[in-house]
Amino acid sequence: MSSPSPSSAPAASAVAPRRVRTQSPFRRLLVAPAGAILVAFLALQVICIIYALINPDEFRYLSSQNLTILMKAIPVLGCLALGVGVLMIAGEFDLSVGSVYTLTAIVMAVQVNAGWTPFLAAPIAILIGVLIGVLHGTITLKARLPSFIVTLGGLLFWRGAVLLYNGAVQVRFDPGPIFQGLFSGTFLGINAAFWWFLVLSLAFYGLLHRHRFGNHVFATGGNQAAATAIGINTNRVKIIAFAIAGGMAAFAGILATVRVGSVQPGQGVGIELQAIAACVIGGVSLTGGRGSILGIFLGAMLIHTITDVLLLLRAPGFYLDMFIAVLIVGAAAFNSLIERKGAG
Repeated sequence: MSSPSPSSAPAASAVAPRRVRTQSPFRRLLVAPAGAILVAFLALQVICIIYALINPDEFRYLSSQNLTILMKAIPVLGCLALGVGVLMIAGEFDLSVGSVYTLTAIVMAVQVNAGWTPFLAAPIAILIGVLIGVLHGTITLKARLPSFIVTLGGLLFWRGAVLLYNGAVQVRFDPGPIFQGLFSGTFLGINAAFWWFLVLSLAFYGLLHRHRFGNHVFATGGNQAAATAIGINTNRVKIIAFAIAGGMAAFAGILATVRVGSVQPGQGVGIELQAIAACVIGGVSLTGGRGSILGIFLGAMLIHTITDVLLLLRAPGFYLDMFIAVLIVGAAAFNSLIERKGAG
């Protein structure tokens, strides 16, 4: 009697059962849009707090003065990054936000010095920022030019407009106690500017992650052709995103001007790169379609925390640039890896 051939074996035995790989909670956290930056931020905070408790005299990280400085500094970059981040998720860039930040602040300060109420001058400054954003978006889409090129031109143009409008001189800003308290006062022990950052972050979270417009932004940045095919007006989405970036640049300029009490013509130089860095570190994809408001929020917090740590350790200023450069490249590489795994 011959033995049964392999082909006559039951079909069930021919197929080996597949093992279902389950990711650990930590791994799932890392691949989430803001997971990696959350882990990095919390780890840095734990290290800083422990070191501050061990060496309270040398490392004054937990001192009230240091925390106050942080709460005043973070919102300027944070608000700028919120607008830039929405635009990046939509698949575009704006390199002119630093110049818009300065121009709108100077316009506001000059008008207040001329006798206008700051409650009128500030909204006009924000409106100017919005209109500049719409202009950049319109040129980008109508002329079919890369937004990188259009806004690079805008960076230089609006920087020149600052000098044309008021020259290379500092402009003092004294808006009065009510306006000053609204943007630079203290509420429940927290600086008003930080409250603005928190409220705007929550508003942007609702807009981007809980509203149909946010779905359109992600779809436009992720695959514009597919978004158009399902009926999304991608040009309108991008114009709105450009307008948001310009308006938030103006609002960040208001926060900075109220905090310092003056505007310098060159104060916005380089801040657009810091805003992009905060977004990339926070998990926003350079190709669009991926990112989160929480990641942008933590990205801005992380950059200023690193800056603060280096200052407390009395490290040379160029160390910050080197460290941020490493963070940007590392974050971009990590984001690219996550996107490739997701595509696979």
